[in-house]
Parts: sequence; C-alpha cells; structure tokens
Amino acid sequence: MTDYQVILTWDEVDRIYVARALDLPGCAAHGGTREEAVNNIRDAIELWLDTAREDGDCVPEPHTYELIAV
Repeated sequence: MTDYQVILTWDEVDRIYVARALDLPGCAAHGGTREEAVNNIRDAIELWLDTAREDGDCVPEPHTYELIAV
C-alpha cells in the first residue's frame, strides 16, 4: 500500500463506510464493513495512481495530516 492517508466515515443514509484518499481527487471507495472499505480504497488508490501515470498526469505526493476533533 502507498503512504496516502485515508479518511473513513460512516454514511448513515446508505449504511456504508466511505473511504477517501485525501491527496487524490475523486479517489473514494465504500464497503459494508470498515475492513471492506479499507480494502476497496487500497485497490482504488492503486488504480488511481496507475491511471494517472498512464495518462501522464501529475501524481501528488502523500501528505501528513493532523486530526483535530472540534
């Protein structure tokens, strides 16, 4: 897996976990369990990176984010 950070949230309406790669625009996945969502976002990140490289697009460097509860 890459070093891209992911945010995992619960969607109450659809009753699924949603995972988003913070540095990769539009890169998201979901699953019925946390584990499924995490596995799916791993696949989505790899696909996002492969597609960007094939298309000659810029691949953002992973950043480190600090989580702050407000």
